[in-house]
Amino acid sequence: MDFSYSEEQRMLTDSLRRLVADNWTRPLRRARQKTGKLDVAAWNSLAELGMGGLLVAEEFGGFGETPATMLAVHQELGRGLVSEPVISSAVMGVTLLGQSDNPALKQKWLTAHAEGEAILALAWQEEGERDAQQPLSTRASSTQGGFQLDGKKILVWHAAGSDALLVSVVLDGETAVLLVPTNSVGVTVTDFPTFDGSRAATVTFERVIVPIENLLIKGALAQDALRKALDFGIVALCAQACGAMAYLTDSTIQYLKTRKQFGQPLANFQVLQHRLGEMLIQSEMGLSMTYVATIALSEADANKRSRVVSMAKVEVAAATRFVGEASVQSHGGMGVTDELEVGDYFKRLTYLDVLLGDTNYHLQRMQDLEA
Repeated sequence: MDFSYSEEQRMLTDSLRRLVADNWTRPLRRARQKTGKLDVAAWNSLAELGMGGLLVAEEFGGFGETPATMLAVHQELGRGLVSEPVISSAVMGVTLLGQSDNPALKQKWLTAHAEGEAILALAWQEEGERDAQQPLSTRASSTQGGFQLDGKKILVWHAAGSDALLVSVVLDGETAVLLVPTNSVGVTVTDFPTFDGSRAATVTFERVIVPIENLLIKGALAQDALRKALDFGIVALCAQACGAMAYLTDSTIQYLKTRKQFGQPLANFQVLQHRLGEMLIQSEMGLSMTYVATIALSEADANKRSRVVSMAKVEVAAATRFVGEASVQSHGGMGVTDELEVGDYFKRLTYLDVLLGDTNYHLQRMQDLEA
């Protein structure tokens, strides 16, 4: 896979960087977070630039881009701390929906997503089953003309701003995924802010009637599709982490060049030069491993793909921890105040460590897949 930008990728990333620089400044970003709601105008600006259709196949009105383009785009989103549901919807949701064997459902929702008229949320986590991908307590039973859905999902990323939920359930003793409109009768969404200023929710399903045509995928294919969607999401998350680390490293370098002590810039002190050097090394190591994971997304062997993706998540998590802490320490007491956005980046990098599986989970998955 070639990671040197094509002319189209360069134009896209340049346009995205300008958009993020204009619309995701610290005041605008924090103002959106305070509202506690999805900023429709901000999301539409991303959709107009093609974020909604990036991974959607051309037959459904999307661009059908490669994982390499996804990596380039999400690096820019990470640099700007964009917290809109690009990963949850335009990566994980679209990837899962694209593997469905329900052509009518794909035509309707993928086309709507590519046109910026739909937002998806993946509901797969349950209480007492941390990071487990197989549903246990959320169940669907056959009823006249469809299914009755009961259960609860936790930590559903951007559920409150979604138009439809992709819900993993136990159906006839097998794993299945249902598409459930978020405004369906019996669906309760309890929204809350996350540590980094994003949004998540607990979603409860009480006797929700789901039409039979909303069955997305079932059986072993559903488990494979869910796993692939999460792998794509993890790689996109790693790419955003790399973008955030690059921005944080650059801003730390500039701060140390301008801040003076004993009549000279802090950047002249050797101990701080060593710290900056290590920040650059850690950032590059994380980015290099993300490249490897991006290549692995095209791997036919699902076990090999997931193992490499977990390796990348572990490497990037270690890098983000070091870069975030080193940046805050380099800024001194100012690094933890609201006057600087260093703290915003530190929170995001800290949160990315546990999102979509923490280090312990991915180390265990690597071991399990190696056997």
